[in-house]
Amino acid sequence: LPFPSNAPRRRVCKYYARAEIANTPQSETAPHVRSTTGFCMIPVMRFHTEYLTFNTRKHREFINITPQVEAALAKSGIREGMILVSAMHITAGVWVSDAEDGLLADIDEWLEKLAPYRDDYRHHRTGETNGDSHLKSLLVHHQVIIPVTAGRLDFGPWQQVYYAEFDGRRPKRVIVKVMGE
Repeated sequence: LPFPSNAPRRRVCKYYARAEIANTPQSETAPHVRSTTGFCMIPVMRFHTEYLTFNTRKHREFINITPQVEAALAKSGIREGMILVSAMHITAGVWVSDAEDGLLADIDEWLEKLAPYRDDYRHHRTGETNGDSHLKSLLVHHQVIIPVTAGRLDFGPWQQVYYAEFDGRRPKRVIVKVMGE
């Protein structure tokens, strides 16, 4: 992003780093760098991390976590950037979709058709019984990246963030990492 032309040229705060320019002509520096008597101001990316924990009541459950993601964004103070939302378990997933009950039921039915529970999964030879949960997680994937613009999730009109649990009834975590300026 371009360095704001109306910003104080010598101001250094937690949002900007001060870097020396050693006799480098302006044309050779990055386009967002403005020389100020031998120094430049470079926007610094900031990070904010939160962990959400879910202990679902059901074996398979879909939870709208948009409010928690928005709360993490608000705490971060970041206005422009992105948010990574990632399930930290191999039998869970995260996706962006419409918050409509019929669609969620359709997704659940579709996943069960593609990766039904069966006793004969090779994974079950290890003593586990969640082979279908691993496959369902692969189908929906485990993370999403959401753009942040003007301090808000930059979504379409119906988009929401969902946590999908496929092997529940025990504590599972999701990491929410906000990155930007």
